Amino acid sequence: MRNVDATGIAARMQRSGTWNPLWDGLDDLDPGWAEQYLSAVMQPYESGVLSPREVQLLCIAVDAACTHLYAPGLRRHIRAALDIGVTREEILEVLKLSTTVGIHSINVGLPILLEEAGADQSSSAAG
Repeated sequence: MRNVDATGIAARMQRSGTWNPLWDGLDDLDPGWAEQYLSAVMQPYESGVLSPREVQLLCIAVDAACTHLYAPGLRRHIRAALDIGVTREEILEVLKLSTTVGIHSINVGLPILLEEAGADQSSSAAG
């Protein structure tokens, strides 16, 4: 891990253990852009607009969503949430809510199934 600015967000994340090793190449190739990106990503944590509880619960929902499924981040955010007093029940409710992202599979697939199954029945009856 290399960062030109030892006081920047990337360096701070590396020291605190919140650095994602998948970002190593980005930080090596363009540390300025990496710093700008991480500054934007960290804004909800540092702005104070959302409480730390809300930020962690939202991060859990994002990392658990079927379109993301990032287990290392999910583990980190669940641990952080528990450490600040979020209950297991609250986290479970967020996990339940995040599963609804997958409902689109049935919302898209079922009409196609019904249409194609109907077309299949029509062609069977005609032939």
